[in-house]
Amino acid sequence: MYLVAIGWIYVVLMMAIAEAVSSQGTLLGAVITFALYGVMPLAIVLYILGTPARKRALREAERRGAADAIASDESDGRRHAARGGIAAEREEP
Repeated sequence: MYLVAIGWIYVVLMMAIAEAVSSQGTLLGAVITFALYGVMPLAIVLYILGTPARKRALREAERRGAADAIASDESDGRRHAARGGIAAEREEP
């Protein structure tokens, strides 16, 4: 997956350089070419292709969190501090 992404960025970079050094081209045109043909579409494609890995990592983290909650003696499955950990401040009469 990353090899194709690197190849695409290389091709778009060459397009941008050709735009910048051309007698008809401008530096602004080269930046726009690189951003609109290279960075933006590649970011979208890599985000979409990375979705299964993110879902897998999220499920693994939830599974690991549930196992930690079960292993804990004072945990009731909620994500809050256990009772009796810190005494309240005592007021003098």
